[in-house]
Amino acid sequence: MIIERILNNNVVISLDDHRQEMVVMGKGIAFNKKIGDTTDPDKVEKIFSLNTPFTEQFKALLNLVPASCISATEAIIALANDNLPGKLHHSLLISLVDHLYYALQRFSQNIHIPNALQWEIKKLYPQEFALGIQALQIIAEHTGSQLPEDEAGFIALHLVNAQLNDNMQNTVQITRFMQDILSLVQYHFDLVYEEEGLRYQRFVTHLKFFACRVLDHQHIDGDDPALAQLVQQQYPAAQRCTDKINQYTELHHDHSLTQDERMFLTIHIEQLRK
Repeated sequence: MIIERILNNNVVISLDDHRQEMVVMGKGIAFNKKIGDTTDPDKVEKIFSLNTPFTEQFKALLNLVPASCISATEAIIALANDNLPGKLHHSLLISLVDHLYYALQRFSQNIHIPNALQWEIKKLYPQEFALGIQALQIIAEHTGSQLPEDEAGFIALHLVNAQLNDNMQNTVQITRFMQDILSLVQYHFDLVYEEEGLRYQRFVTHLKFFACRVLDHQHIDGDDPALAQLVQQQYPAAQRCTDKINQYTELHHDHSLTQDERMFLTIHIEQLRK
């Protein structure tokens, strides 16, 4: 690949065989190189296509942020890919680089922004939060700055956002929605959640996707009303709690639960309260 632009010693913009711009990263990849030279394939560690909707934003970031911030972000994403299910959306690289750059700027200026959702993030996204804690160590190793624990929560939200392929505003709304429903169920039955238990984890997972549908005003409808009626009859206590959830979604989100949504919630709630 031909070097078109040198951003720093470890990052260049190159042209591939089809004249498409690529970001090429590798330790010392630009050392003793100039525009027009060929990249050393033995030094190439990461390649990113710039033929995406985020091209100009990514270019601007690459010009602005230091290489240590980019390499830290890369290491965090690699860690997340190894530990989280599914595929993380490619926009995570841009959003996380951008977040870390300004977080490091604030840290250097002794400005601390508390994470208002820190408690909810720890409870609802324990795996992502644990990765956020590990990310703080990665950032310290790459940049020399030990960011506060609140940043682990912010990083966790970016990981959740990348899994849901959504924007950060919606991810925050989803988190608040989930916490509202968990609190509603807890107070209705006077429960003490076993947060490490499988039933609780299943319910949280169900709530995550349920929240996405409610906030997007989507419904699920089934073709087995008899089964839904049977669930309602067998689990009347859980059904009454589901009725409260329906009142909440109608009042706050203009969303009335379908018969299938009621059925699945009732089943999860019944299992949770045993």
